[in-house]
Amino acid sequence: MSQFFTVEISDPRFESDNLRLITVKSPSLKKRADITVFVPDVPVSELKGMVMLLHGVYGSHWAWTLKGGVHQTAERLINENKMPPMLLVMPSDGLFADGSGYVPHLSEDYEKWIVEDVVSVVTQQIAGRALPLFITGLSMGGYGALRLGAKYSDKFRAFSGHSSVTELGQLNQFVEDFDGLLSVAQTQESVLESILQHKVNLPPFRFDCGQEDILIDYNRQLHHSLVRHGIEHQYNEFPGGHEWPYWEEHIAESLLFFGSLCP
Repeated sequence: MSQFFTVEISDPRFESDNLRLITVKSPSLKKRADITVFVPDVPVSELKGMVMLLHGVYGSHWAWTLKGGVHQTAERLINENKMPPMLLVMPSDGLFADGSGYVPHLSEDYEKWIVEDVVSVVTQQIAGRALPLFITGLSMGGYGALRLGAKYSDKFRAFSGHSSVTELGQLNQFVEDFDGLLSVAQTQESVLESILQHKVNLPPFRFDCGQEDILIDYNRQLHHSLVRHGIEHQYNEFPGGHEWPYWEEHIAESLLFFGSLCP
């Protein structure tokens, strides 16, 4: 029996660009939430993995596709045999204020929504079986991906972040009511804390940041701290700022990284 009381999924007759839309009543959020899924044009049996992509503040489930064209990037890489066919799963963060932080709140669990509900509904409705799971994100979504990727190493084969917020407090420069977020957030665990707490079982991970990004110093500090603690990782800097042209280009780094780790 499904754990979801209601699931609405788009009719393939009316879909375009191999994008499928799901609205599901989430037990973790106690409300409905949306997911966009890129489904490569191959038999489901040939899918090799599932990549979760988390958006940043102000965004929603459509941001990675309609602002970053990630589905087109994936399709190109698949057609060029540079990555295997994988689902791209793009959930909303739950739509709390300007951004939920992908952390548990007093009444809604935005972390559990990502690591349990989203994975389950896509597996049930599209994949039909458990697939190797990967997670990445940008800005606030980078914070979510790096923290959750480290914490749930039993779920994720690898994780990555782009232009990542590395501590929840850095969201203060992006959101209108940061005190409101802090008043309900049940954790302020930093990316470094999550990685160090789970260092024994860490899967492979990488992160990058633009050299003109407002978060570059935080990403450099995270990199240097990981080096000091002897935590193996990949870190890259590229030209660019905290903007969609940067993420549109460099999401390919993560897709290729994940593809290389598929069985």
